[in-house]
Amino acid sequence: QVQLVESGGGLVQAGGSLRLSCAASGRTFSSYSMGWFRQAPGKEREFVSAISASGSNTYYTDSVKGRFTSSRDNAKNTVYLQMNSLKPEDTAVYFCAAHYSQYLSPSHGLPREYDSWGQGTQVTVSS
Repeated sequence: QVQLVESGGGLVQAGGSLRLSCAASGRTFSSYSMGWFRQAPGKEREFVSAISASGSNTYYTDSVKGRFTSSRDNAKNTVYLQMNSLKPEDTAVYFCAAHYSQYLSPSHGLPREYDSWGQGTQVTVSS
């Protein structure tokens, strides 16, 4: 298991940008593929993005394609989610999650595929 801590959330106007960070503990970070999920009040946790252990492969839910970018720096044990052109419907608590695999699971969009979760960081987009 790896321990994860998200940061970088906040309040931003529509059209603005935020960069979320997820810092991981331990020396095995490079062995984990990573996912980003979000959860708005009254809704189920929703897949946002996933990135393979090496960072060479990324996937995004349709609603964020072209606006959000996942990346990672394994030397710093950190994964990032750059969010541009933010919309009010992006408002949610954002979570990072880790899966012990060099490659993304065929079910990487499902929360149950992940072994560890961060505490979440609030993103609020005003109109």
